Amino acid sequence: MTIEEVRAGLRDARYVTTPRVETALYLTLTLGKPLLAEGPAGAGKTELAKVLAAMLGTELVRLQCYEGLDEARALFEWNYQKQLLRIQADRTEGRAWSAVADDVFSRDFLLERPLLRAITAERRVVLLIDEIDKADAEFEAFLLELLSDFQVTVPEIGTFKARQIPLVVLTSNNAREMSDALKRRCLHLYIDFPARDQELAIIKLKAPEAADKLAAEVVNVVQSLRKLDLKKSPGISETIDWVKALTLLNVQNLDQELVNETLDTIVKYEGDVRKAQEELKEYVRRARARRGTDAGPAGSPPASDKDLLN
Repeated sequence: MTIEEVRAGLRDARYVTTPRVETALYLTLTLGKPLLAEGPAGAGKTELAKVLAAMLGTELVRLQCYEGLDEARALFEWNYQKQLLRIQADRTEGRAWSAVADDVFSRDFLLERPLLRAITAERRVVLLIDEIDKADAEFEAFLLELLSDFQVTVPEIGTFKARQIPLVVLTSNNAREMSDALKRRCLHLYIDFPARDQELAIIKLKAPEAADKLAAEVVNVVQSLRKLDLKKSPGISETIDWVKALTLLNVQNLDQELVNETLDTIVKYEGDVRKAQEELKEYVRRARARRGTDAGPAGSPPASDKDLLN
């Protein structure tokens, strides 16, 4: 696959991107190395893995990381209920325990979790290890061996080697620093929130029903809010949700009251809401200064906040 084909594939999958992202995906495909995508939550890192699977027409296998995740939950578990039923049936038939054990600790009683599923898949898949920074350092260390050899050993059965080495995308929101060992094994890509024009292009692609002026105003407000020290900055998906919600409300232009009423769509914490409301006041003040409304024609009324957001 050429870089031009990667670019076309991203376009067909409706993913607005940059040359840097296109190059990283091309190298991931050609070199077969895992891709570590880091950046703020909501910047589109997970979507990148979904788009890659769509481009290749293959399955996306996702492992969602969290604190306390261990290899048993990531690799495999035994189907204990099925094993118990089999043991009870074999005891009724008087079978020896050694024979029963050989049966119940076979692959028929194995529940594949994402990592083992990606390794044993007959067709090459995209393996998404999402938010690896939320997992413990011990799990990250375990992952290094798996990513190096693409095989895993189940003591009761034996070693499973990858039938088709998966394309691996790891994402991190920078909740903690990744180890040098992990970074050495991966290509690195930092994905930040998009610039204004790029985000506006995403909105027009994902919410074409929205009025152009409304989309532009929403992006302006969101870009302004991301400059604040928020606990959770609004992501791209939240921008899209806000535009769609406003469109459903038959809104053509933003105004101060409406923005305050719908802020919960893009800002998820009460402290952030208060900061956002203060920023909106500053946004109005800056808009007034840019438009010169403080010194309007003699006898004309001053522009309202509603007018300034329109």
